[in-house]
Amino acid sequence: MKILYVASAIVAPGSHGGATHVVEVSRELAKLGHEIHVICARPNRKEATRITLGVEGGSPIEFYRHSLPKFTAIALYPLVKKLAKALKPDLIMERYYNFAGSGMLFASRHHLPSLLEVNALILDPLSSPKRRLDRAVFFNRLKWWSEKQCFWATRIITPLHTTIPAAIPREKIIELPWGANVDMFNPTRIKPSEQIRLRQELGIPEKAHVLAFAGSFRHWHGVEVLLEAAKLAIPQDKDLFILMLGGGPLFEHIQKEVVDSGLTERVILTGAISYQKMPLYLSLAHAGVAPFDTSKHAPLREAGFYWSPLKIFEYMALALPSIVPDFRPLNEIIRQGQEGLLFREGAAKDLARAILELLSPDNILERERMGVSARNRVVESFSWRSHCLCLDEVIKQLV
Repeated sequence: MKILYVASAIVAPGSHGGATHVVEVSRELAKLGHEIHVICARPNRKEATRITLGVEGGSPIEFYRHSLPKFTAIALYPLVKKLAKALKPDLIMERYYNFAGSGMLFASRHHLPSLLEVNALILDPLSSPKRRLDRAVFFNRLKWWSEKQCFWATRIITPLHTTIPAAIPREKIIELPWGANVDMFNPTRIKPSEQIRLRQELGIPEKAHVLAFAGSFRHWHGVEVLLEAAKLAIPQDKDLFILMLGGGPLFEHIQKEVVDSGLTERVILTGAISYQKMPLYLSLAHAGVAPFDTSKHAPLREAGFYWSPLKIFEYMALALPSIVPDFRPLNEIIRQGQEGLLFREGAAKDLARAILELLSPDNILERERMGVSARNRVVESFSWRSHCLCLDEVIKQLV
């Protein structure tokens, strides 16, 4: 089938989570026989507006890239209309964004089946600055527009139904986790020579016990809790190294804290790493950590943990046991003692305990067993392939 995929606010292809999602879903749907055309943003005006991404075992993906500011995404309606008239898609998919909706609007007007992908809270908490601004200045028009996108959609795909306003019929909603590229994040594909080179480049000894964090340096990703745990754990394990991959608003703050704490040799900050290089960097680790802290993000407090944690899935795909907070759904993805260990959310001391336990030299066989279990579990239940097989069934029902 021919699918027009509208991802107005996403720069793709790219290295961040949104770009990963769009490219991987497009790729796996192409492998299943669909013809995919993507409308997305381009990084800057020097980049090509149209590119083609080849797919092994499927039709190439066509990207049509715009340069509009994110908050004017609805202005893409003429482009959506032009492409839809030319391509005559069987279905329109759209990645939800507050100021987008051109895909859902066109599908509704022309009676086309549609899928709305939602990976964020549709309506921010009432106390949030955005909702207060909407009430005071726009008379709740942003709320109206966000809900309208949901009403227009034939089906809504989201990791957790609580992201969707109560006014939307529940039968429209399909809960479906995102996934990992289990072929790309595969320990058997990592070249030992490249691991040795990178380890030397980063200053990580061969005998080191390495814990990896990959994600955004934001409060709710738990980077501050992780650093506090590192301060407690490192003095108790002379071979413990923390590899922190990524960037974000707190990067410079964490960097200064590392220097001030005298941990520059043991806590390694790489900055942003491209998606293509991420498997190699993560392969240096013996375990992964995702210390999410929902207390630091109001939407997560309101709706529960609605993110589908890509980095945890990627740790698992590389056969790395993971350390995650003990709350749903993370404690259902990483089960205590099976794919990793759990700790009390936001508790640096308990996180340090889990780090020392999992990376203990006495725990090598247990760690390897958990890693194998993690790899098997993600391949079976949390891969992009499994996500798109479910998506394919939904598409077949609609078209």
